[in-house]
Amino acid sequence: MSTHLRDLIERYPLLKECQSEIQDAYDLLTATFRRDGKLLLCGNGGSAADAEHWAGELLKSFSHPRPLTASMRKGLPPKMAAHLQWAFPVIPLTGFLAFSTAFGNDVDPEYVFAQLVLALGRSSDVLAALSTSGNASNVCRAAEVARAKSLPVLGLTGKSGGSLKELADVCICVPSTLTPHVQEFHLPIYHCLSLMLEEYFVRHWE
Repeated sequence: MSTHLRDLIERYPLLKECQSEIQDAYDLLTATFRRDGKLLLCGNGGSAADAEHWAGELLKSFSHPRPLTASMRKGLPPKMAAHLQWAFPVIPLTGFLAFSTAFGNDVDPEYVFAQLVLALGRSSDVLAALSTSGNASNVCRAAEVARAKSLPVLGLTGKSGGSLKELADVCICVPSTLTPHVQEFHLPIYHCLSLMLEEYFVRHWE
């Protein structure tokens, strides 16, 4: 077991029941990034903030330096290359303000994330769908499109899993039904996954 995962369980003993799913999520994300796939993220409210937060941890250094490799530096001025870092390809679908307001007004807000998955998702990618209840309709519609396009779905949700559990290839159902408590569990989980991923790929890209 990763030291980061072991530390997570020690600090949050209630997450012991999610240990295997967290490991499965790490394996899924590792396989995705190894094949140059992207991570698409979606959620509402606090889960939208978590999607943006998680993306921020993956798009820059988190706990390890991420200097560009020689191949990444190719064609870049040395000063610029020194200020850039390698990053995971992550797109938070929560960030398309002009598109989402236009699509929600002109078409249907329930399908905003689904439209973005249709437009941006490829079979090499993975969708991480965050919903504290597991029943957020726009998140579930995005998961349905992901499955139709052969993108694996990673769900982060509450105890029951809701409808999202049936749509996800891997679903981390944290042990609470209260929205703020579910969100409090989600944050250390995606921090743990970020630590695990960064540690692996720091070695992989050295």
